[in-house]
Amino acid sequence: MDPRYQKLAQVLVQYSGRVKPGHLVRIAGSTVCEPLLIAIYREVVKAGAHADVVMTPDECKRIFFDEASDEQLAYENPLQLQAVEAIDCSISMWGQKNSKALSTVPPQKSALVSQGRKKYFSRFLGRAAEGTLNWVGTQYPCESSAQDAEMSLSEYEEFVFRSGFLYEDDPVAMWKKLSVQQQKLADFLMTKKEIRFVTPQGTDLTLGIDGRKWINCDGHENFPDGEVFTGPVETATQGVVKYSFPAVHGGRESDGIELTFEAGRVVDAKASKGEEFLLAMLDQDAGARVLGEIAIGTNYAIQQYSKNTLFDEKIGGTFHAAVGAAYPESGGTNESGLHWDMVCDLREGGQIFADGELISENGRFLNPEFPQPLT
Repeated sequence: MDPRYQKLAQVLVQYSGRVKPGHLVRIAGSTVCEPLLIAIYREVVKAGAHADVVMTPDECKRIFFDEASDEQLAYENPLQLQAVEAIDCSISMWGQKNSKALSTVPPQKSALVSQGRKKYFSRFLGRAAEGTLNWVGTQYPCESSAQDAEMSLSEYEEFVFRSGFLYEDDPVAMWKKLSVQQQKLADFLMTKKEIRFVTPQGTDLTLGIDGRKWINCDGHENFPDGEVFTGPVETATQGVVKYSFPAVHGGRESDGIELTFEAGRVVDAKASKGEEFLLAMLDQDAGARVLGEIAIGTNYAIQQYSKNTLFDEKIGGTFHAAVGAAYPESGGTNESGLHWDMVCDLREGGQIFADGELISENGRFLNPEFPQPLT
Protein backbone atom coordinates (compact mmCIF):
# COMPACT_ATOMS: atom_id res chain seq x y z
CA MET A 1 0.00 0.00 0.00
CA ASP A 2 1.33 3.43 -1.01
CA PRO A 3 1.60 5.30 2.33
CA ARG A 4 0.21 8.43 0.65
CA TYR A 5 -3.10 6.63 0.16
CA GLN A 6 -3.19 5.78 3.86
CA LYS A 7 -2.55 9.42 4.74
CA LEU A 8 -5.24 10.59 2.31
CA ALA A 9 -7.71 8.03 3.71
CA GLN A 10 -7.08 9.24 7.25
CA VAL A 11 -7.73 12.87 6.27
CA LEU A 12 -10.89 11.92 4.31
CA VAL A 13 -12.40 9.87 7.14
CA GLN A 14 -11.30 11.80 10.20
CA TYR A 15 -11.30 15.40 8.93
CA SER A 16 -13.38 15.63 5.75
CA GLY A 17 -16.08 13.06 6.49
CA ARG A 18 -16.08 13.59 10.28
CA VAL A 19 -16.90 9.90 10.68
CA LYS A 20 -18.03 8.90 14.18
CA PRO A 21 -18.66 5.52 15.84
CA GLY A 22 -21.99 4.10 14.69
CA HIS A 23 -22.18 6.15 11.46
CA LEU A 24 -23.31 4.44 8.26
CA VAL A 25 -20.74 5.41 5.63
CA ARG A 26 -21.19 4.81 1.92
CA ILE A 27 -17.85 4.36 0.11
CA ALA A 28 -18.31 4.59 -3.67
CA GLY A 29 -15.99 4.39 -6.65
CA SER A 30 -15.14 2.49 -9.80
CA THR A 31 -13.03 -0.66 -9.71
CA VAL A 32 -10.05 1.47 -10.80
CA CYS A 33 -10.08 3.15 -7.39
CA GLU A 34 -9.67 -0.08 -5.42
CA PRO A 35 -6.37 0.76 -3.60
CA LEU A 36 -7.76 4.00 -2.15
CA LEU A 37 -11.16 2.46 -1.49
CA ILE A 38 -9.55 -0.27 0.61
CA ALA A 39 -7.55 2.30 2.57
CA ILE A 40 -10.73 4.30 3.25
CA TYR A 41 -12.62 1.14 4.25
CA ARG A 42 -9.92 0.33 6.80
CA GLU A 43 -10.11 3.83 8.32
CA VAL A 44 -13.94 3.72 8.49
CA VAL A 45 -13.84 0.40 10.36
CA LYS A 46 -11.12 1.69 12.69
CA ALA A 47 -13.36 4.69 13.44
CA GLY A 48 -16.08 2.34 14.72
CA ALA A 49 -18.45 3.10 11.83
CA HIS A 50 -20.35 0.83 9.44
CA ALA A 51 -19.12 0.73 5.84
CA ASP A 52 -21.29 0.16 2.76
CA VAL A 53 -19.14 -0.31 -0.34
CA VAL A 54 -20.49 0.52 -3.81
CA MET A 55 -17.94 -0.40 -6.48
CA THR A 56 -19.03 -0.10 -10.12
CA PRO A 57 -17.06 -1.24 -13.19
CA ASP A 58 -16.64 1.53 -15.74
CA GLU A 59 -18.12 -0.67 -18.46
CA CYS A 60 -21.53 -0.65 -16.76
CA LYS A 61 -21.98 3.06 -17.48
CA ARG A 62 -21.37 2.63 -21.19
CA ILE A 63 -23.66 -0.43 -21.37
CA PHE A 64 -26.37 1.60 -19.65
CA PHE A 65 -26.22 4.44 -22.17
CA ASP A 66 -25.98 2.05 -25.13
CA GLU A 67 -28.72 -0.40 -24.18
CA ALA A 68 -31.19 1.37 -21.86
CA SER A 69 -34.53 2.71 -23.09
CA ASP A 70 -35.58 6.29 -22.40
CA GLU A 71 -37.71 4.97 -19.54
CA GLN A 72 -34.71 3.23 -18.02
CA LEU A 73 -32.47 6.27 -18.47
CA ALA A 74 -34.93 8.52 -16.62
CA TYR A 75 -35.71 5.93 -13.91
CA GLU A 76 -35.80 7.17 -10.31
CA ASN A 77 -34.07 4.38 -8.42
CA PRO A 78 -35.95 3.86 -5.11
CA LEU A 79 -32.93 2.15 -3.56
CA GLN A 80 -30.84 5.27 -4.11
CA LEU A 81 -33.62 7.41 -2.62
CA GLN A 82 -33.73 5.13 0.44
CA ALA A 83 -29.94 5.15 0.76
CA VAL A 84 -29.71 8.94 0.77
CA GLU A 85 -32.05 8.97 3.76
CA ALA A 86 -30.13 6.27 5.64
CA ILE A 87 -26.45 7.16 5.31
CA ASP A 88 -24.60 9.50 7.66
CA CYS A 89 -21.64 10.05 5.37
CA SER A 90 -20.80 9.58 1.70
CA ILE A 91 -17.19 9.23 0.53
CA SER A 92 -16.83 9.10 -3.25
CA MET A 93 -13.81 8.50 -5.46
CA TRP A 94 -13.60 9.60 -9.07
CA GLY A 95 -11.42 7.68 -11.48
CA GLN A 96 -11.87 5.64 -14.64
CA LYS A 97 -9.93 3.55 -17.15
CA ASN A 98 -10.99 5.79 -20.02
CA SER A 99 -12.17 9.32 -19.29
CA LYS A 100 -13.49 9.63 -22.86
CA ALA A 101 -15.62 6.46 -22.74
CA LEU A 102 -18.86 8.47 -22.61
CA SER A 103 -17.87 11.23 -25.04
CA THR A 104 -20.08 9.89 -27.85
CA VAL A 105 -23.22 9.47 -25.73
CA PRO A 106 -26.03 11.57 -27.25
CA PRO A 107 -26.62 14.64 -25.05
CA GLN A 108 -30.35 13.90 -24.89
CA LYS A 109 -29.56 10.66 -23.06
CA SER A 110 -27.34 12.49 -20.56
CA ALA A 111 -30.19 14.94 -19.93
CA LEU A 112 -32.63 12.07 -19.24
CA VAL A 113 -30.25 10.58 -16.69
CA SER A 114 -29.90 13.98 -15.00
CA GLN A 115 -33.67 14.22 -14.70
CA GLY A 116 -33.90 10.72 -13.24
CA ARG A 117 -31.44 11.72 -10.52
CA LYS A 118 -33.03 15.11 -9.83
CA LYS A 119 -35.03 14.03 -6.76
CA TYR A 120 -32.04 12.14 -5.35
CA PHE A 121 -29.70 15.06 -6.00
CA SER A 122 -32.12 17.53 -4.38
CA ARG A 123 -32.50 15.38 -1.27
CA PHE A 124 -28.74 14.81 -1.04
CA LEU A 125 -28.11 18.57 -1.12
CA GLY A 126 -30.98 19.16 1.30
CA ARG A 127 -29.62 16.78 3.92
CA ALA A 128 -26.16 18.26 3.52
CA ALA A 129 -27.62 21.74 4.11
CA GLU A 130 -29.46 20.47 7.20
CA GLY A 131 -26.18 19.14 8.58
CA THR A 132 -27.46 15.55 8.78
CA LEU A 133 -25.27 14.20 5.97
CA ASN A 134 -21.51 14.60 5.65
CA TRP A 135 -20.01 14.01 2.23
CA VAL A 136 -16.69 14.26 0.46
CA GLY A 137 -15.47 13.41 -3.03
CA THR A 138 -11.89 13.00 -4.18
CA GLN A 139 -9.92 12.10 -7.29
CA TYR A 140 -8.08 8.81 -7.54
CA PRO A 141 -4.82 9.41 -9.45
CA CYS A 142 -5.37 7.07 -12.38
CA GLU A 143 -3.80 6.78 -15.84
CA SER A 144 -6.70 8.33 -17.77
CA SER A 145 -6.81 11.45 -15.59
CA ALA A 146 -3.05 11.79 -15.89
CA GLN A 147 -3.38 11.65 -19.67
CA ASP A 148 -6.11 14.31 -19.61
CA ALA A 149 -3.81 16.54 -17.58
CA GLU A 150 -0.94 15.79 -19.99
CA MET A 151 1.20 14.36 -17.19
CA SER A 152 2.85 11.05 -16.48
CA LEU A 153 1.16 8.99 -13.77
CA SER A 154 3.91 9.79 -11.26
CA GLU A 155 3.66 13.51 -12.07
CA TYR A 156 -0.11 13.36 -11.67
CA GLU A 157 0.18 11.58 -8.33
CA GLU A 158 2.49 14.37 -7.14
CA PHE A 159 -0.04 16.93 -8.40
CA VAL A 160 -2.96 15.25 -6.60
CA PHE A 161 -1.22 14.79 -3.27
CA ARG A 162 0.39 18.25 -3.33
CA SER A 163 -3.02 19.83 -3.99
CA GLY A 164 -4.30 18.33 -0.74
CA PHE A 165 -1.27 19.46 1.34
CA LEU A 166 -0.56 15.76 1.95
CA TYR A 167 3.21 16.28 1.95
CA GLU A 168 2.91 18.48 5.01
CA ASP A 169 3.66 16.89 8.38
CA ASP A 170 0.16 17.90 9.47
CA PRO A 171 -2.16 18.36 6.47
CA VAL A 172 -5.14 19.08 8.72
CA ALA A 173 -3.31 22.04 10.27
CA MET A 174 -2.81 23.49 6.78
CA TRP A 175 -6.50 23.09 5.98
CA LYS A 176 -7.44 24.78 9.25
CA LYS A 177 -5.14 27.73 8.42
CA LEU A 178 -6.73 28.12 4.99
CA SER A 179 -10.15 27.81 6.60
CA VAL A 180 -9.49 30.84 8.80
CA GLN A 181 -8.38 32.94 5.80
CA GLN A 182 -11.37 31.83 3.74
CA GLN A 183 -13.80 32.59 6.55
CA LYS A 184 -12.54 36.17 6.71
CA LEU A 185 -13.18 36.47 2.97
CA ALA A 186 -16.63 34.89 3.29
CA ASP A 187 -17.58 37.18 6.20
CA PHE A 188 -16.51 40.20 4.16
CA LEU A 189 -18.54 39.15 1.10
CA MET A 190 -21.64 38.51 3.22
CA THR A 191 -21.79 42.26 3.90
CA LYS A 192 -21.98 43.04 0.16
CA LYS A 193 -24.90 43.26 -2.28
CA GLU A 194 -23.13 42.80 -5.59
CA ILE A 195 -20.01 41.15 -7.00
CA ARG A 196 -18.47 41.78 -10.43
CA PHE A 197 -15.84 39.90 -12.41
CA VAL A 198 -13.93 41.55 -15.27
CA THR A 199 -11.17 40.15 -17.50
CA PRO A 200 -9.28 41.57 -20.50
CA GLN A 201 -10.43 38.46 -22.40
CA GLY A 202 -14.04 39.66 -22.48
CA THR A 203 -15.74 38.62 -19.24
CA ASP A 204 -17.85 41.29 -17.53
CA LEU A 205 -20.29 39.55 -15.20
CA THR A 206 -22.26 41.16 -12.36
CA LEU A 207 -24.20 39.09 -9.82
CA GLY A 208 -26.56 39.99 -7.00
CA ILE A 209 -25.52 38.43 -3.68
CA ASP A 210 -27.59 40.45 -1.20
CA GLY A 211 -28.80 38.26 1.66
CA ARG A 212 -26.95 35.17 0.46
CA LYS A 213 -24.53 33.17 2.62
CA TRP A 214 -20.95 32.61 1.49
CA ILE A 215 -19.75 29.10 2.31
CA ASN A 216 -16.20 28.33 3.42
CA CYS A 217 -15.03 25.19 1.56
CA ASP A 218 -12.09 23.94 3.58
CA GLY A 219 -11.77 20.25 2.71
CA HIS A 220 -14.99 18.83 4.14
CA GLU A 221 -16.94 18.25 0.90
CA ASN A 222 -14.41 18.21 -1.93
CA PHE A 223 -10.85 17.08 -1.44
CA PRO A 224 -8.72 18.87 -2.31
CA ASP A 225 -10.74 21.99 -1.62
CA GLY A 226 -10.13 25.71 -1.48
CA GLU A 227 -12.96 28.06 -2.42
CA VAL A 228 -15.71 30.27 -1.08
CA PHE A 229 -19.08 30.20 -2.81
CA THR A 230 -22.67 31.33 -2.65
CA GLY A 231 -25.90 30.97 -4.58
CA PRO A 232 -26.41 34.27 -6.44
CA VAL A 233 -29.80 35.96 -6.51
CA GLU A 234 -31.62 34.06 -9.24
CA THR A 235 -32.86 37.10 -11.18
CA ALA A 236 -29.84 39.37 -10.76
CA THR A 237 -27.07 37.99 -12.99
CA GLN A 238 -26.15 40.29 -15.89
CA GLY A 239 -23.42 40.34 -18.50
CA VAL A 240 -21.06 37.98 -20.27
CA VAL A 241 -18.68 35.29 -19.05
CA LYS A 242 -16.04 33.75 -21.31
CA TYR A 243 -14.72 30.64 -19.66
CA SER A 244 -10.98 30.05 -19.87
CA PHE A 245 -10.78 26.26 -19.89
CA PRO A 246 -12.70 23.34 -21.38
CA ALA A 247 -15.65 22.31 -19.20
CA VAL A 248 -16.27 18.59 -18.67
CA HIS A 249 -19.61 17.14 -17.58
CA GLY A 250 -20.64 13.49 -17.53
CA GLY A 251 -17.64 12.52 -19.63
CA ARG A 252 -18.44 15.10 -22.33
CA GLU A 253 -16.37 18.21 -23.04
CA SER A 254 -17.27 21.69 -24.25
CA ASP A 255 -14.69 24.39 -24.93
CA GLY A 256 -14.67 28.10 -25.79
CA ILE A 257 -17.87 28.56 -23.80
CA GLU A 258 -19.42 32.03 -23.74
CA LEU A 259 -22.64 32.67 -21.83
CA THR A 260 -24.70 35.88 -21.89
CA PHE A 261 -27.07 36.56 -18.99
CA GLU A 262 -30.05 38.86 -18.73
CA ALA A 263 -32.21 39.07 -15.60
CA GLY A 264 -30.55 35.95 -14.25
CA ARG A 265 -30.97 33.63 -17.24
CA VAL A 266 -28.68 32.49 -20.04
CA VAL A 267 -30.10 34.15 -23.16
CA ASP A 268 -27.24 33.20 -25.47
CA ALA A 269 -24.78 30.31 -25.28
CA LYS A 270 -21.85 29.56 -27.57
CA ALA A 271 -19.02 27.03 -27.64
CA SER A 272 -16.24 26.37 -30.12
CA LYS A 273 -16.42 22.67 -29.24
CA GLY A 274 -19.36 20.64 -27.90
CA GLU A 275 -21.97 23.37 -28.48
CA GLU A 276 -24.75 20.84 -29.13
CA PHE A 277 -24.04 19.16 -25.79
CA LEU A 278 -23.89 22.53 -24.00
CA LEU A 279 -27.29 23.57 -25.37
CA ALA A 280 -28.87 20.21 -24.55
CA MET A 281 -27.72 20.51 -20.94
CA LEU A 282 -28.99 24.10 -20.67
CA ASP A 283 -32.37 23.13 -22.12
CA GLN A 284 -33.02 20.07 -19.94
CA ASP A 285 -35.23 21.92 -17.43
CA ALA A 286 -36.29 25.42 -16.37
CA GLY A 287 -33.48 25.87 -13.85
CA ALA A 288 -30.57 24.83 -16.06
CA ARG A 289 -30.13 28.32 -17.56
CA VAL A 290 -29.85 29.99 -14.14
CA LEU A 291 -26.65 30.22 -12.09
CA GLY A 292 -26.80 28.08 -8.97
CA GLU A 293 -23.32 28.95 -7.72
CA ILE A 294 -20.67 31.65 -7.92
CA ALA A 295 -17.31 30.87 -6.33
CA ILE A 296 -13.72 32.09 -5.98
CA GLY A 297 -10.82 29.62 -6.10
CA THR A 298 -8.35 30.01 -3.22
CA ASN A 299 -6.05 26.95 -3.31
CA TYR A 300 -2.71 28.35 -4.45
CA ALA A 301 -1.14 24.87 -4.26
CA ILE A 302 -3.06 24.27 -7.51
CA GLN A 303 -1.70 26.39 -10.34
CA GLN A 304 -2.12 24.37 -13.54
CA TYR A 305 -5.20 23.34 -15.47
CA SER A 306 -5.81 19.58 -15.42
CA LYS A 307 -9.13 19.15 -17.27
CA ASN A 308 -10.64 18.02 -13.97
CA THR A 309 -13.18 20.34 -12.35
CA LEU A 310 -12.34 19.12 -8.84
CA PHE A 311 -8.93 20.76 -9.14
CA ASP A 312 -9.52 23.43 -11.78
CA GLU A 313 -12.32 25.21 -9.90
CA LYS A 314 -10.01 25.52 -6.86
CA ILE A 315 -7.07 27.09 -8.71
CA GLY A 316 -5.94 30.09 -6.69
CA GLY A 317 -6.72 33.17 -8.75
CA THR A 318 -9.80 31.93 -10.62
CA PHE A 319 -13.57 32.05 -10.26
CA HIS A 320 -16.18 29.58 -11.37
CA ALA A 321 -19.89 29.92 -12.04
CA ALA A 322 -22.13 26.86 -12.17
CA VAL A 323 -25.34 26.69 -14.17
CA GLY A 324 -28.12 24.65 -12.57
CA ALA A 325 -28.91 23.56 -9.04
CA ALA A 326 -28.01 25.77 -6.09
CA TYR A 327 -26.73 24.51 -2.76
CA PRO A 328 -29.54 25.28 -0.28
CA GLU A 329 -27.15 26.17 2.56
CA SER A 330 -26.07 29.25 0.56
CA GLY A 331 -29.61 30.60 0.39
CA GLY A 332 -29.88 29.76 -3.32
CA THR A 333 -33.26 28.45 -4.42
CA ASN A 334 -32.65 27.35 -8.02
CA GLU A 335 -33.52 23.73 -8.75
CA SER A 336 -32.32 21.67 -11.70
CA GLY A 337 -31.07 18.23 -12.65
CA LEU A 338 -27.89 20.02 -13.77
CA HIS A 339 -24.98 21.44 -11.80
CA TRP A 340 -22.08 22.25 -14.14
CA ASP A 341 -19.05 24.20 -12.90
CA MET A 342 -17.10 26.24 -15.44
CA VAL A 343 -13.86 28.09 -14.67
CA CYS A 344 -12.62 31.57 -15.61
CA ASP A 345 -8.97 32.57 -15.04
CA LEU A 346 -8.26 35.92 -13.36
CA ARG A 347 -4.46 35.69 -13.21
CA GLU A 348 -3.80 37.70 -16.38
CA GLY A 349 -5.40 41.06 -15.69
CA GLY A 350 -8.63 39.88 -14.09
CA GLN A 351 -10.36 41.89 -11.38
CA ILE A 352 -13.03 41.31 -8.73
CA PHE A 353 -15.18 44.15 -7.40
CA ALA A 354 -17.49 43.93 -4.37
CA ASP A 355 -20.04 46.77 -4.27
CA GLY A 356 -17.71 48.67 -6.62
CA GLU A 357 -14.59 48.15 -4.47
CA LEU A 358 -11.61 46.43 -6.08
CA ILE A 359 -10.74 43.42 -3.88
CA SER A 360 -8.64 41.24 -6.21
CA GLU A 361 -6.35 41.88 -9.16
CA ASN A 362 -4.36 39.46 -11.30
CA GLY A 363 -5.66 36.58 -9.18
CA ARG A 364 -4.46 37.98 -5.84
CA PHE A 365 -6.51 39.48 -3.02
CA LEU A 366 -5.52 42.96 -1.92
CA ASN A 367 -6.33 42.19 1.72
CA PRO A 368 -3.40 40.15 3.19
CA GLU A 369 -5.77 38.43 5.63
CA PHE A 370 -7.55 36.71 2.73
CA PRO A 371 -6.01 33.58 1.08
CA GLN A 372 -2.62 34.30 -0.45
CA PRO A 373 -0.15 32.50 -2.76
CA LEU A 374 2.04 29.97 -0.96
CA THR A 375 5.57 31.06 -0.10
